[in-house]
Amino acid sequence: MKRIKIDRSKCVGCLTCVTACMVSNDSLDPRNRVVSDSENKYAPIFCRHCEEPECVFTCMTGAMRKNPESGHVEYNKDQCASCYMCIMACPYGVLKSDALKQKEIMKCNMCEHRENGAMCVEKCPMHAITLEEV
Repeated sequence: MKRIKIDRSKCVGCLTCVTACMVSNDSLDPRNRVVSDSENKYAPIFCRHCEEPECVFTCMTGAMRKNPESGHVEYNKDQCASCYMCIMACPYGVLKSDALKQKEIMKCNMCEHRENGAMCVEKCPMHAITLEEV
């Protein structure tokens, strides 16, 4: 399984990964973000596609599920009850509701719709975001 890996020492907070996410998903709102800590060091925040995902465990309808083949946590909007338990359960605070498409959850889908994979990885000018085989 491939996961996004962050090298915080390389991140300059340019937000290219955030813009790439919006472009890739044809959205006005990204599925990732960049934060800075008390020492003004930047950290891109992405869905970690956890080994034991709390969002999946709390989803009462099965809209959130872990794909056994890819290892990615996937979201099925047609099964979603919009209870937002997944948002509340995520220990990393990466899930959010879509402001434009009411009652849908926004989460990283690793740009599975793209032939080249995650656009944030492809577009990061500092190579702070990479894919790592786990």
